[in-house]
Amino acid sequence: MGRRPSETLEQARRSQANVRFRDLCRLVEAIGYVQRRQSGSHRVFTHPKRAALPMINLQSDGATAKPYQVRQVLRLIDEHNLEVTS
Repeated sequence: MGRRPSETLEQARRSQANVRFRDLCRLVEAIGYVQRRQSGSHRVFTHPKRAALPMINLQSDGATAKPYQVRQVLRLIDEHNLEVTS
């Protein structure tokens, strides 16, 4: 079993490298996004209640998330004051 989304958020704030891809996906879901589609290794998430929020496109780099995508998720959380629910 992976980390709780709140733990993933703390780890990502310390270092964007070595965040597990599946943990980042759980974090995105914990801020209210849902996975809408998957095309190959790309997973596309949208927020069903706040359509003005940007779509999130994640792609794994092996078992880890790409650091620039971790930074994008962190920026989105901060800019839109999104709350992590467990």
